[in-house]
Amino acid sequence: MDGKPVVLEFEPDPDLRDTEQVPLLEVGGIEAFISREVLPYTPDAWVKADATKIGYEVSFTRHFYKPQPLRTLEEISADILAIEKEANGLLNELLKGVQ
Repeated sequence: MDGKPVVLEFEPDPDLRDTEQVPLLEVGGIEAFISREVLPYTPDAWVKADATKIGYEVSFTRHFYKPQPLRTLEEISADILAIEKEANGLLNELLKGVQ
């Protein structure tokens, strides 16, 4: 200002804070990932180096989950019909006391 250099300081908005999971073996490291995947969409984004954590994330679901086989339509239909019969019987018993 008035011919003198001025340093402007900005404070980050915590509502705009976000995190990224960068592959550990990313070619070019975190900087290459951010410049390729983030900066084209948010040019004023930056990396807080002291908050950067490096390590592995193990997906227990991917590695250890064993899905249960689904029931057949016949089994499901039989269960629904049995429940309907039971409910109809209970309803008939209730209505006998009202009449």
